[in-house]
Amino acid sequence: MKNILLAIVFIMWHTSCENSLEEVPKDFISKVNFYQNESDAQKAINGVYSTLSPNYFSIEVYLMEVLHGDYLNGRGGQGPISYFDQLLDFRGINYAAACWNSFYNTINRSNDVLDNVPNVMDISENSKNRIIAEARFLRAMSYFNLVRNFGPIPIRLHAPNDFSTLEAPREPEDKVYDLIVEDLSFAEKSLPNDVGENTGKASKWAAKMLLAQVYLTLEEWEKAAEKASDIINSEVYSLVSINKPNDFYKIFATQTSSEDVMSVHHSTTVQYAVATFMHRANALPWNLGSGYYAWLPDSNSWIGNDWNDQDLRKDFNLYTHYQDGNGELVSLPSTSPILFKKFIKTPDGQSIYSIPVFRYPEALLIYAEASNMVQGGPSELALERLNMVKRRAYGYDPEQSSPVDFSSGMTKEEFRNVVLRERGYEFILERRRWYDLKRTGRVKEAFAKVGKTFIDERFFWPIPENEINNNPAISKADQNPGY
Repeated sequence: MKNILLAIVFIMWHTSCENSLEEVPKDFISKVNFYQNESDAQKAINGVYSTLSPNYFSIEVYLMEVLHGDYLNGRGGQGPISYFDQLLDFRGINYAAACWNSFYNTINRSNDVLDNVPNVMDISENSKNRIIAEARFLRAMSYFNLVRNFGPIPIRLHAPNDFSTLEAPREPEDKVYDLIVEDLSFAEKSLPNDVGENTGKASKWAAKMLLAQVYLTLEEWEKAAEKASDIINSEVYSLVSINKPNDFYKIFATQTSSEDVMSVHHSTTVQYAVATFMHRANALPWNLGSGYYAWLPDSNSWIGNDWNDQDLRKDFNLYTHYQDGNGELVSLPSTSPILFKKFIKTPDGQSIYSIPVFRYPEALLIYAEASNMVQGGPSELALERLNMVKRRAYGYDPEQSSPVDFSSGMTKEEFRNVVLRERGYEFILERRRWYDLKRTGRVKEAFAKVGKTFIDERFFWPIPENEINNNPAISKADQNPGY
């Protein structure tokens, strides 16, 4: 069936070519005549970055990654994603397919840049190397998301220009990771040290952070600790000072901050889909106009009574009251008594939003976890870097000891548990929890604690039907288990 479809497509394409005029219109733009100079190359890499906006690849990616956490539940059409004792329903399958398409869209655009920019003559070598490094960084980030969610996947190193590029078998995970590390190692050497306030662009430090995440996932502890230390010791970044819960807006409702390694930036002129999935419609002072409140906090999880009320992140991340049209404080209804609050318009009307890709506190926590695993227990430095994150969360100076410091004497396993809990509190709704549970082998344990059963088939998402139908190297037998 695949061969018949391909033959039909080829005949139609060939016929249209024969019937076309021999003279190409002067205003026709193709890959051959588009990549002429540095401006063209820059436009092409900007097109790759555009795939990250407005919601970090796509809203389907965001909701699938977030709703696979153990501290929240989906509502309405997104509710079944949170039923981990069964396979994804048709909506979840469609969401997974949208994720696949979004990641490969970024990869295809990156490959187009990599196929063509090296041949551009009217461009400086520095600009050429930077653009190539950006494309390899973005390709690596996409493959990292794919391999973690789908397992073995097709590797495509060139833009899809003909039928030959359709055929690509699922490659082993270690081969995918080899490509990811190769791309990021190149990017790390060729990306700029400083992007100023334009943190929507990749930098050397963003490449190091992604490498640290990759090595953490692969349990290459020394390399993960080394990359995290590079970022910390650079002194390019620092934790934003926090004295009250709303001070966290200085991180999430601003163009950039001292801990912003890389972000996707938005303004109020853009419909902010992440926010609409968190809040009720017309809940002032945020007044989104529309809101589905489809991501509901699970107060029976570790973000409930177990979370210390003195942690300023708790009040910033969760809310139980809002202002109505008369300015009166109103309790949320009993059907959704608690909602998330992180990515919203500030009470004073701040108009810039940022969805973090990488934040500086992650470097501190990666170092703490990785060095602990290398040394068989926490060093004084690992404990200090963990405590820096906690102190800031409680309103203390991160650089000075405080009453909330974790004490020494923990075992390797105890310390790792504390780090993972701290990562949970720090990165709520930032697409980290699902991957933390998977890489540490704690998925079933974590969901059991909130009364949920997790079946093995949910560890990976289904390969899209379109990929199976259109890729001659993949058949239904290659589908992930259960689908």
